Amino acid sequence: MSKRIMIVDDAIFMRMKLKDILEKNGYEVVAEAQNGADAIEKYKAERPDIVTMDITMPEMDGIEALKGIKKIDASARVIMCSAMGQQAMVMEAIQSGALDFIVKPFETDRVIDSIVKACK
Repeated sequence: MSKRIMIVDDAIFMRMKLKDILEKNGYEVVAEAQNGADAIEKYKAERPDIVTMDITMPEMDGIEALKGIKKIDASARVIMCSAMGQQAMVMEAIQSGALDFIVKPFETDRVIDSIVKACK
């Protein structure tokens, strides 16, 4: 059975790119969210195996959403996505329970490596 994944990013292009990479590699994208508040609600509804979470988003950023999801499900598997130059935010995300982070622009091998690692 393929892993169920939720993609969280405010940029539709980034969600489409990530969805394409994941589906071509046998993963099922069960939900997409465009901000942190939406991500928490969709997490409650879908309970995906893995979440990819952008850090910088309107309304609620990825770090706050990560904390919110972890309150609902302490074992949630969340991978943060960030642009270069966001090291401080990445460190805060890891300290808040993120398993890994992927730097944009997305490289297929790095995305899949991170998903495989999160599945263990």
